[in-house]
Parts: sequence; C-alpha cells; structure tokens
Amino acid sequence: MNRRDFLGACGALALVPRVVAQSRPAPMAPADAWPQFRGSPSLTGVSATTIAPAPKLAWAWEGGEAFDSSAAIVDGVVYVGTATGELIAVGLADGKLRWRYQAGESIGESSPAVVGGRVFIGDLLGVVHAVGIADGKPQWTFKTQSEIKSSPVVVGDTVLMGSYDGRLYGIHAATGKQQWAYATENYVHGTPCIVGSAAHFAGCDEVFHAVDVKTGREQLATSATAYTGASVAMVDGVAYFGTFDNQVLALDLKSRKVLWRYEHPDRKFPFYSSAAVVDGLVVLGGRDRMVHALDAKSGKARWTYMTRARIDSSPAVAAGRVYVGSNDGRLYALDLASGKVVWEHDEGAALTASPALASGRLVIGSTEGRLLCFA
Repeated sequence: MNRRDFLGACGALALVPRVVAQSRPAPMAPADAWPQFRGSPSLTGVSATTIAPAPKLAWAWEGGEAFDSSAAIVDGVVYVGTATGELIAVGLADGKLRWRYQAGESIGESSPAVVGGRVFIGDLLGVVHAVGIADGKPQWTFKTQSEIKSSPVVVGDTVLMGSYDGRLYGIHAATGKQQWAYATENYVHGTPCIVGSAAHFAGCDEVFHAVDVKTGREQLATSATAYTGASVAMVDGVAYFGTFDNQVLALDLKSRKVLWRYEHPDRKFPFYSSAAVVDGLVVLGGRDRMVHALDAKSGKARWTYMTRARIDSSPAVAAGRVYVGSNDGRLYALDLASGKVVWEHDEGAALTASPALASGRLVIGSTEGRLLCFA
C-alpha cells in the first residue's frame, strides 16, 4: 500500500481522551548560543537567556535584500542567509561583517546550523553548502533535485536536510557524501525535529514521518491529517504543529493518535509558523494575524493576541516572554502567561524570519534587508 492509499484508508485520525503529561521541562537552547533553526534539535523555540525588559536596537546590518532565513548564533557570531544567495557572518556584539560566502542565486527560508566548525545551509537552487566558520571558505556542496526551504539539523556526523524534490537526505557532515535518502510523496518543507534516534517531520504529503537518523529507514508513517508546512516541536513524545487545514494538532507518537485539535472558532486561516513549547503552553503565529497560546494538555486557548497582519515568523521564548515578528512590520514581546504586549519595535518592514536569542540579545532580519540586533 503506498502512502496515498494509506491516507485514504486511515482517514482523519480520531481524538483520544488522554491528556498530555509534561513531566519534564521542554528542551531549550543554552543561554549563550542559538545554533540552528528553533534553537535546538527538538525545535521547541526556547532559550535559557534573558532579554532586557525594554531592549534597544544595538545595531542594524544593511544587507540590501530580504532576510527570509532566520539567524543562528554561536561563539559571538551571527550567521544568516540572504535573498542574494549569500551566507554572512556578523559579530553579535558589534554588527561588523566577518565574512560573506556566495551560495546560490538566493537563500530562502533555510536557516543555518552551526556545528563542529562548519555552517550548513540550503539554497533555492537545491544545493546544500558546508562552510568553515573561521574564514567562510567552502568545504563541500551537495546537490538535491529541487529548491531547499528546510533548515539543516546536525546529529553526530550526519546533516539532515529536506528538499522540494520530496526527500529527506542524510549527508556526511565532514565529506558531503550522501549516506541515505528517504522519499516522500511531496515537498519536504519543514525542518526535521530530532528526538532520540529519529528525525520527525509532518510533510506536504499529509503524512507524519519518523526516520532513523543513521540509516534513513522509516520508523513511523501516520496521518498528519493535512498539508503541513510548519516544523514540528516535540516534548515528552508528543508532536505539536499547525497545518494548512487551519488547525493545530497534538499527536502522540506512541499511540499514533491525535490527542487534541485546536481551531479558532471564527478565524479560519492556515498555520505556517512553527510552535514554541514551554511551561505547558504551545505558542505559534497564524495567518489569521494572531498569536495563539494553547494549553499543551487540552489544546484550549489560554490567550490570543491580534497583530495587524499575518504571522509566518515562529516565536522564540525566553524568561517568560514570547518574541515574534509579524508582517505588519513589528517585532513583539508578549508576556507568556497573559499574552499582553510588554514591548514592541516598529521596523516598518515585514518580519517573516524568526527571532534568534542568545547572550541577552535578539537577532532578526527584515524583508527590506536589515539584520537587527536588540540588547
């Protein structure tokens, strides 16, 4: 039975009367680093750092073209891709350019992963690049068959990268040689979430996949219920993600059952933003212009906050605050418990990239080509 027939056979998954017990704190990025998209391999979007109550603009690096890529921060250096196809390294403290590397014609939403002295990123020509962090010199490239919008995740000596050719690739981090390729029936847009020995992602083929990191063998394939562009966050064996069917799901991997679904009672819009999961809350933006904070046990809305335009940016959380950009041109800080705005910055250009948090600083790029650092 192929996956398309499989989906038809299983249909929409039934809800099960089980609550989510979050017995352990959600994994988070360390206070001094944000080494990949969403901060950590479990993609929870949480940092151990603390940002000032009313952060000031420390610097702005003028890139000239849009930043759809979200930044990574390691050892006091910011790494991010640009719409002109450059991977740049900028000092976190001073905003000064360290080096620039020309990748393809454009880098879209693929965001860098920085591990073991290398920066990894994909471009819209379908090429994965490995670049030395010391000098920005190329170490290897790997060509897929279509554009890349997924962000890399590194596990041991393997770089995991999704492509619009419908495959998730395992690539040797040191050599760039293909170790395996796992085929799906549509684009692999989301970034794989790593828990244990498996990479998890909800595909554009409407299937939730789990793949063995070392071998590329399928560990699980079950219905994701809908086309999914967002990346998955996982805590205690439960995957949280929004779909293009205007819903947010909590999927229990052990039972392969949907524990709950959330859908706003009035505003029916897709969820493209990836969720942050912390302190019993699932927080994400919607194309309905709202930030939604949901109870991780029940899926009930704790609070919502309405911005002035859709939200594709994925929220980052630190010290009880939610940081998220909106297409209304504003960067917001919301109180995690109440959803009240505690600070905002009006950039005047859409912020579709996601914030990166490290060392008391927040970094985000705008669609008008400014890379911003607040401290």
